[in-house]
Amino acid sequence: MSKNLLLILTRNPELGKCKTRLAAKVGNRTALDIYKFLLDKTVSFTKDLKVEKWVYYSEEIWKDDIWDNKVYQKKLQSGSDLGARMMNAFKEGFQAGFEHIIIIGSDMFHLNQSDMEEAFSQLKDHNFVVGPAEDGGYYLLGMKSLKKELFQNKDWGTNTVLGDTLSDIKNEKVSLLSEKNDVDHYEDIKDIEAFAPFLKHIKE
Repeated sequence: MSKNLLLILTRNPELGKCKTRLAAKVGNRTALDIYKFLLDKTVSFTKDLKVEKWVYYSEEIWKDDIWDNKVYQKKLQSGSDLGARMMNAFKEGFQAGFEHIIIIGSDMFHLNQSDMEEAFSQLKDHNFVVGPAEDGGYYLLGMKSLKKELFQNKDWGTNTVLGDTLSDIKNEKVSLLSEKNDVDHYEDIKDIEAFAPFLKHIKE
């Protein structure tokens, strides 16, 4: 078995339940379509990675969907907030015997397979790997052993998360990846050509 594990946090793509900040501008139906597009993108850059892959659903596990049962092991998120849900996923991975574990969400347009391979490569020589997001959070987090402080006392969804996380590991060997943007708001996608078909109806 591979010693490397990729954790993917995902929301069940249901109308009115995903990308709510984006939906405030583009509407629930378009937000759902965009999220499904991002899910397809996440599958495209993770399916061929030579690592174990676990997908954590927000509401319920769907047996027949875009996540191939032969490629991805399917699990259910548990925890009262994002920090607890991530920590429990990491904990389960380390308990299963994995040595290098990375977590990502499923709303990254600018990630690709080589970025993921680079992140796992960096984890060989560093205790932590962090992918900073432009909004002050992070789009990727990797570690070799569970450090619970990273998931506690964070104001999730705000621009303080990255700084607070890095201060928790300031005395560790940390690899910082290049900064990228995740998709939360209309402004994150309005100038990206791939999203233009979804936004034809939007008035600035």
